[in-house]
Amino acid sequence: MMTNIIMLGPPGSGKGTQAEMISEKYGWPQISTGNILRHAIEAKSKLGLEAESYMGRGELVPDEVVDGIVAERLSHEDCRSGFILDGFPRDLHQAHALEEIASIDHVFDIRVPDQAIVDRLSKRRVCDCGETYHLEYNPPRAEGVCDECGKPLYQRDDDNEGTIRNRLKVYHEKTEPLIGYYREKGLLVELDGTRDIGEVFDGMCSRLDG
Repeated sequence: MMTNIIMLGPPGSGKGTQAEMISEKYGWPQISTGNILRHAIEAKSKLGLEAESYMGRGELVPDEVVDGIVAERLSHEDCRSGFILDGFPRDLHQAHALEEIASIDHVFDIRVPDQAIVDRLSKRRVCDCGETYHLEYNPPRAEGVCDECGKPLYQRDDDNEGTIRNRLKVYHEKTEPLIGYYREKGLLVELDGTRDIGEVFDGMCSRLDG
């Protein structure tokens, strides 16, 4: 049976991690808008080249281009039994466009208060080798140094508090209206994203298996 899922939640809510876990358990592809944009650009598809031209000018990729790239990705064979959308739709316009592309079965909304998001992301540290740490929940053994390769850790530019709060503001203004939209359609499943990762995952699985 086909199962199509949307993941909602503010940046840092853990929706990407949960989407990856669902994908591993059920075999449905996790479709991240950022990833499929990069792949379309690397493949030099018509829409990919169009997206690249906007990004090269420092402009947002227009909805119609993103919609087209998503539609193309959902037509692939691996989406026949279902998919997990992570980062799309990001607003009501894209939600309406998606309805022309595919039906949706579940919308999981991972709820985390703004201050908890700021605390999570502002304490994140990364390494060039790809390892990620959290100063409170997953600190490196030696302060400021990667356990795996010994290189110095750093904070990403978009993990400083000012940038995080701006990203949350954009989320509340543009994406949060989707919560009411999908609630009215009877598709919304709200989850407490401050709980343990496994508990959040179990909540989604019980809905999917029910």
